[in-house]
Amino acid sequence: MAANPSIPKGTRDFSPVEMAKRNYIFNTIREVYHLYGFQQIETPAMEMLSTLMGKYGDEGDKLLFKIQNSGDYFSGITDEELLGRNAAKLASKFCEKGLRYDLTVPFARYVVMHREEITFPFKRYQIQPVWRADRPQKGRYREFYQCDADVVGSNSLLNEVELMQIVDAVFTRFGIRVCIKINNRKILTGLAEVIGEADKIVDITVAIDKLDKIGLDNVNAELKEKGISDEAIAKLQPIILLSGTNEEKLTVLKQVLAESETGLKGVEESEFILKTLSGLSMTNEIELDLTLARGLNYYTGAIFEVKALDVQIGSITGGGRYDNLTGVFGMAGVSGVGISFGADRIFDVLNQLELYPKEAVNGTQLLFINFGDKEAAYSINALAKVRAEGIRAEIYPDAAKMKKQMSYANAKSIPFVALVGENEMNEGKITLKNMESGEQTLVTTDELISLINR
Repeated sequence: MAANPSIPKGTRDFSPVEMAKRNYIFNTIREVYHLYGFQQIETPAMEMLSTLMGKYGDEGDKLLFKIQNSGDYFSGITDEELLGRNAAKLASKFCEKGLRYDLTVPFARYVVMHREEITFPFKRYQIQPVWRADRPQKGRYREFYQCDADVVGSNSLLNEVELMQIVDAVFTRFGIRVCIKINNRKILTGLAEVIGEADKIVDITVAIDKLDKIGLDNVNAELKEKGISDEAIAKLQPIILLSGTNEEKLTVLKQVLAESETGLKGVEESEFILKTLSGLSMTNEIELDLTLARGLNYYTGAIFEVKALDVQIGSITGGGRYDNLTGVFGMAGVSGVGISFGADRIFDVLNQLELYPKEAVNGTQLLFINFGDKEAAYSINALAKVRAEGIRAEIYPDAAKMKKQMSYANAKSIPFVALVGENEMNEGKITLKNMESGEQTLVTTDELISLINR
């Protein structure tokens, strides 16, 4: 007996209707990227593990999907190593490649490999799937698409401003109300300095980044577990819980970080971004959020995260400035900043809020009913004209019973049906049926095109 087929946990199949919705998401994001001068590239699903490892912190490294070497992967491994059952050590010998964890590190690798062909500043976007060996849960998948835009080769904060405009424009087009949260890793570094725990900056940011998920008490417990003193944790509390307007928060930070040059630089950068955006016609709220840490190690400046206001779900867009990412591939001094739209979470939000425009998910607009060979031949000529005018149309391939063909039209939510019989062919016309109203009209092909387009 054949086993029932299944797919890996954390992955999904997408039906034709779902794919129409996903393409609406991708096309909307792509159109906005083009408006801001970004160009598309693609990179392989597989990267060398040497490219990926060490770029996402210890937690990120654990979530990399590793690809087993082909051939005799036991070659060069001793019995002692096998019996030692050290999974991490064995994996490093069994696996040279891995599925990409995000699009930013492969992009950095691309920039280094193609530096002679690239004109800087280089504005690229990339819409491809990524994979993470995470625990599947609502809104979190092991395979999902990211829609990234990055600018490399420029230190200007105008890039950050434009990326926030892109975020605002995309979600305005979708009709999703969001809060765009920003922070700066320099501010977080400064806070670590003033509480006397500068060497624990990574532990602090990883813990703070979990505030929304695990709550303040658990964040404090994690900080203590990482060896951060009770006194330092106490000093951190009013900053983590700082409220008020963006201007009020910046004023407090200038006082708190007065002794930290790095921290004040972060405040200055944040102030420029927020002030510039406040002078533009933004639809969505921009909030300085000091609990935002973006746990990835490669961020060095401004960081961003977007939360939907009308749906309970995690971050649906994120990103930030990374000044030294290409340096690990031997190309120092190239600054970059980027954002990534989480297409799968956006898909879920649009579904829950029922925000897909009708035309985005409609497939075929017109179905020709097949009454036989002569009628089909007549219909195919009409179909060519109809399609030439951009109308999505098809003919039922078999001369099946009328009820079956009409059921097909209903199942696919096709709004119009074309009926061609002996009388229609003699008059050189087509009977057009509106499936919603039931109204039937005898028309020429040109009239049919006009009616459907209208």
